Amino acid sequence: MNNVIKEKLKDSFQSILPVAGIIFVISLIFNLDGRNLIEFGIGTIFLIAGFIMFNIGAENSMMVISEKIGSFIAKRRSLTLLIAIAFIIGFLITVAEPDLWVLAEQFTAVKPLILIGSVAFGVGLFLVIALLRIVFKIKMSTLLIISYGLVFLVGIFIDSSFVQVAFDSGGVTTGPITVPFILALGYGLSLGRGDKEADENSFGLVGICSIGPILAVSILALFSEATVDHTSEILSLGEYILRYLFELLIALVPFILFFVIFQIFVFKLNKKRVIKILIGFLLTYLGLVLFLVGANFGYLPIGEFLGRKIALLDNNWLLIIVGMFFGFAIVVAEPAVTVLTHQVEDVTSGTIPRRIMNISLSIGVSIAVGLACLRVLYEISIWWILVPDYLFALVISLFVRGLFTSIAFDSGGSASGAMTATFLVPFAIGAARALEHDELKYAFGLVAFVALAPLLTIQILGLIYKLKEQKVSKDKQADEIIDLNEVKNETPGNNHQS
Repeated sequence: MNNVIKEKLKDSFQSILPVAGIIFVISLIFNLDGRNLIEFGIGTIFLIAGFIMFNIGAENSMMVISEKIGSFIAKRRSLTLLIAIAFIIGFLITVAEPDLWVLAEQFTAVKPLILIGSVAFGVGLFLVIALLRIVFKIKMSTLLIISYGLVFLVGIFIDSSFVQVAFDSGGVTTGPITVPFILALGYGLSLGRGDKEADENSFGLVGICSIGPILAVSILALFSEATVDHTSEILSLGEYILRYLFELLIALVPFILFFVIFQIFVFKLNKKRVIKILIGFLLTYLGLVLFLVGANFGYLPIGEFLGRKIALLDNNWLLIIVGMFFGFAIVVAEPAVTVLTHQVEDVTSGTIPRRIMNISLSIGVSIAVGLACLRVLYEISIWWILVPDYLFALVISLFVRGLFTSIAFDSGGSASGAMTATFLVPFAIGAARALEHDELKYAFGLVAFVALAPLLTIQILGLIYKLKEQKVSKDKQADEIIDLNEVKNETPGNNHQS
């Protein structure tokens, strides 16, 4: 147990301290006051503690249960059971996602419960589709092309102000609670079926589920007008703690209920194992509370302050450079990304190392945040970036190994989490307000860009791997030809002739 804690402590320092260091230095450059710096320090301590507790807890609770539920569904081989359980799981975990509640509170065009219910329905539906892809062995690229084709077709007919919120909803829905559960569920189903390509089939669920909210909000947009009143709610440390203790308790209830039901009727685990899983739930809960409190208390106010301050400079193009620095460092501090990269490395037996994944994601998100800041400064339509990038991502999916496409779209859903919503989005909003630009049209959409970046970077990485494999294969064939020629030349008949 001590070794596990040491490993998680090391991971948390490597993930969070680079982000904290960059923010601290830039804050000093722009004369942030002492009180905010103290709050930032407290927030960083909360982040590190929460990061450790969340990862230990998730591994011993949600991921264990998800794999077992997936295996159970596979063994029963009932399509009706698969559809029913998948939809219920997708719906409940979406309703439980804290980031979605934050978005719903900001979005005043429809009532929060209507928005949450619609998005949850979309995720439930697309989780069913994602699992049916495993059952019927549908190619990932085919499903993505059809789904995003439908998304962009609907997008033609909706208010342009709605587009940002629609694509942002796809990012916030797949957060630190949803990602571990969905990933483990897919892996359990694929493993339970005895699939030879379980590693490829188990990934892609998060990426497919991210499409559901985009489509759901787009359909809502056909019947609504987009009016968002975005006001930054700054609370005290105690108020944040009470808020997230309550919200995350509600968020974890569906998982506990699922565990209790399956424990009684299916799992029937021994007492020691049940206690271990319950302790895992408690650690997950406390870890997420600490993480979100630290992010909101220490990072949200600084994000908006820095965005406003830099946007008002004569050389406000520095907003793009600073944003890229933040984007590069911040993605590896997301708990969902940590869960994803660990699972990718384990399932692929080290073929895709965490280090390569983290570097690729950081580069992609850095460019994405830079583009988002460019939009804020020069009021560029989101369509000029979304359409060509998604088109390129879908085209390249036809040429890379399915595993890389699945991982890329999963990474897109995982990269845009709590750190993005509580620091980078306020950073963009602060800049938009300082410049008196429409924050709905130009500050919103940053989450969508962060979610889009890994689709390109990870698949490009997959293309590089494929070219290397082809080169190794050609070299091997050439060596075999040379060996055969040497054998022919060394035969008695050839020697006699010479």
